[in-house]
Amino acid sequence: MEEFSRIQRLPPYVFAVVGDLKMKLRRQNIDIVDFSMGNPDIPTPQHVVDKLVEAAQKPVNHRYSLSRGIPNLRKAICDRYRRLYGVELDPDTEAIVTMGSKEGLAHLCLAMLQPGDVVLAPDPTYPIHKYAPIIAGADVRSVPIGPGRDFFEDLTEAMRHAWPKPKLLFLCYPHNPTTEVTDLEFFRKVVDFAKENDIWVIHDLAYADLTFDGYEAPSFLQVPGAIDVGVEFSTLSKSYSMPGWRVGFCLGNPRLIHALARIKSYLDYGIFQPIQIASTVALNGPDDCVREVRDIYRERRDKLIEGLNRIGWEAAPPKATMFVWARIPEPFRKMGSVEFSKLLLNEAHVAVSPGLGFGSYGDEYVRFALIENEHRTRQAVAGIRRLLSGAGA
Repeated sequence: MEEFSRIQRLPPYVFAVVGDLKMKLRRQNIDIVDFSMGNPDIPTPQHVVDKLVEAAQKPVNHRYSLSRGIPNLRKAICDRYRRLYGVELDPDTEAIVTMGSKEGLAHLCLAMLQPGDVVLAPDPTYPIHKYAPIIAGADVRSVPIGPGRDFFEDLTEAMRHAWPKPKLLFLCYPHNPTTEVTDLEFFRKVVDFAKENDIWVIHDLAYADLTFDGYEAPSFLQVPGAIDVGVEFSTLSKSYSMPGWRVGFCLGNPRLIHALARIKSYLDYGIFQPIQIASTVALNGPDDCVREVRDIYRERRDKLIEGLNRIGWEAAPPKATMFVWARIPEPFRKMGSVEFSKLLLNEAHVAVSPGLGFGSYGDEYVRFALIENEHRTRQAVAGIRRLLSGAGA
């Protein structure tokens, strides 16, 4: 039978190569220290769990909910934006609840894009930034990012050579996977660029609260005029350690919010209402739990960075996110990230994400997710040290 054309546009999932090998080794009872997936292991704050249990006991909360999110939850995220960023948002027209950021990003692309449209996305980047447009039928042009590059020079070059004129620009700061950070001046230039070129902007702010060493991540929406050209996605997955709860938000331009609400109204009935009620409590409550989560990731970052540098794998401490983006040691660099990741698994029993999975410009890197405790991190460093020593690195 004929292959499905939309599925044909999706390449083999690079991360599956590492995932399959990881499972094979575990079936052999080999202990793998797993930094490969950014899946937070820190428990959700207890007061949020308690509210979920309480709300789930009430039958009225078992019915269909609202696909755009209950009013109190939309109000809570807008209140938090006012407190943190000084941004005023209308909960009814400028905010919508999504089933995590990925669902919202994918459905917004379905609402906005059609076959033949062109989207600009960073390379490397979180895969959904590239594949949500592809699933919607659009074409993606890469804007390389990384050390020594001028983003706006590369963005202008990509814009100049793209045909037809790009309709949408994806951004993500603090950035997954590279951990790069930015400031408000950068977003001012983005807003100016978007207005000059009549292009929409989608900014993914998933790691807003996981910042270190005095750095504070700005919101794209803090820039005057940003709401005229785009939206920002936010999530409870990392800040409140609620990944499996699947609670995200899209905030900003009313036209884009309306488009997302319209398409979601045909596709879902919203998140289970007790989850939304508990999420409202999280957003309205004190930020102590957010700071505790951040401190845990900072401690893990410091232990991993110290360990890698001690054994000769140079890595800089990121100012944000829950990742370390590490350039492959020189003796192994020509292998590429997939083969090196397989080598780490087989020889050091350490799982990481190959940089190629985030884009061709990431192939000299691997990504560590800070999801292992101090003891397991020391175990991983010891395994990596044996591998590096054997190669004379």
